[in-house]
Order: sequence, then structure tokens, then C-alpha cells
Amino acid sequence: MDIKEIKELIRALQASEIAEFTLETESVKLSIRKQTAFSAPSVMGSVSPGVTAPPGAVVEERPAEAAPTPVEDASDDTVTIVAPMVGVFYRAPAPDAPPYVQVGDEVEVGQPLCIIEAMKLMNEIESELKGKVLQILVENAQPVEYGQPLFVIQRT
Repeated sequence: MDIKEIKELIRALQASEIAEFTLETESVKLSIRKQTAFSAPSVMGSVSPGVTAPPGAVVEERPAEAAPTPVEDASDDTVTIVAPMVGVFYRAPAPDAPPYVQVGDEVEVGQPLCIIEAMKLMNEIESELKGKVLQILVENAQPVEYGQPLFVIQRT
């Protein structure tokens, strides 16, 4: 089973009503559990041959419903990006790397904004809109709750 087949399987399961799924073959064990009000999304298993990951890392394909939900502010053209899960907020991909975004930066759709670590999985949170970062509401390495505001972005 290659990474493309795993991604297709994840997409199909996310579109279905199935809450939990486990697939075990000779080379791969894959468990998928959809996010509920009390748990973070979980995709765990061994990495397919030919795919490299850091030691101790678990590969995750972020389910569609885990994407951050922009919250529109009725007063103007700003949008608040909220945490799609409980975890630890990181502004950069590594401790010695520059932050993904700074206040004043222009962001594009799909551009990474931060990482939320949940259950030892690094979930990259991407912008759902084009705009300018007005505020970063969480400090680096701080725990965040589901629905907690992370960024304020002004549409451009």
C-alpha cells in the first residue's frame, strides 16, 4: 500500500459515516478515528516503503473537517482563524526555524500559519483565505483549546 492509496482511503472514509476504521496488511497497519467532541483526529500506522519520516514521527493526513474554521466578524472584513483541535500551538516548523507568519504578513490560501501538536502528531494549520495577518492571539508553545481564536486576518 503506497501513500497515494492511503490518502485516497482517508478521503473516502472522511466522506462516509464510518467513525472508526482499521486496516492491517503484512506491511501496513492503519487506524483512522474521526474527530469527535472529545478526541482529536488520529491517523496512525507504519510508513509505507519509500516514504521517509523523522524517527518517532507518525504520518498524518489531516481530515477535511479538521481544517480551521474561519469566523467572520460582521463589523468589518476581518476573519478570526480558530483552533480546529486541542493541542500545543507552534509558530514555526522547528525551534530554530523562523515563524510561518508574522503580524503584517500577507498570506495566501493554503499557506501554513502554524502547527498544532495533538497526541504527538504535528498538524499544519493552513490559511483558508487571502489576506493580511493583523494579530497572532496565542504565544508559541502554549496549549490551545478547540475553537480558541489563533489569528485575526484581514481579507485582501
